[in-house]
Amino acid sequence: MSEVVYLNGTFILKEKAAISPDDRGFIFADGVYEVIKYYNGKPFRFADHLERLERSLQEVQNGFEDLAGLGSIFSKLLEENNLVKTHAGVYLQITRGANKRVHHFPEGVQPTVYAFAFTLPSFTENLEKGIKVITHEDIRWLRCDIKSVALLPNTMLYNQAVEAGAGECILIRNGKVTEATHSSVLAVKNGTVITHPLSNLILPGITRKVVLEICAENNIPVEERAFSEHELYEMDELIIAGTGSEITPVIRINDTPAGNKKPGEITRFLQRKFFYLV
Repeated sequence: MSEVVYLNGTFILKEKAAISPDDRGFIFADGVYEVIKYYNGKPFRFADHLERLERSLQEVQNGFEDLAGLGSIFSKLLEENNLVKTHAGVYLQITRGANKRVHHFPEGVQPTVYAFAFTLPSFTENLEKGIKVITHEDIRWLRCDIKSVALLPNTMLYNQAVEAGAGECILIRNGKVTEATHSSVLAVKNGTVITHPLSNLILPGITRKVVLEICAENNIPVEERAFSEHELYEMDELIIAGTGSEITPVIRINDTPAGNKKPGEITRFLQRKFFYLV
């Protein structure tokens, strides 16, 4: 079956979709994106994703405004690709559009809107057994709060994780843990969940937000603070959280066991509460 995608107001076979070589997303990575997971046709935290998308658009001064119409587009993509009755994701990318190559934001340009649906199963083995991660200096730009399509640093770092047989790369900036290449990082020490505070240095992760809500509802203490790379190795539990990774335990950091070498009690509790919500 041929894949159906959405491009600038039209549902079209993927092999027939085309954008201009002058599109600023191609030339400058001048665009933002979102990925929303659907559990058997039901979107998870749709409003939160749209709120973050709207903020990203505003921060880069992209004039796209039809946020209200996205839900029906995503639903049709799932239907057209027979993904309603499974775990699936929808990827949305909005660039500034096509224009001659200039180093400022041109006026009167129509944004390019592209979306596609894909299978996105839970990584059951990772969720159950946990994963290994590596660490690396955070080489990204200083506006990580914007969900930009400019992901070359992220992919360079994640590629190092893949080459090392790891499931993620945790990033360190000025000696402090920020996040991972495509996940939030949360740790547990003496029963308290610790994670980097929201700032320009991390993406405001939707799953991170859900975890903190679960903690608040269940009287689990939370500290939003930057903790050091040294502390990372001393945590009782370590978690990466995201739309794709959900609530994944970390059991090894580089060549050192993490925590008790297995998923911890708070991690398991958060997993249960999370999957109750989806």
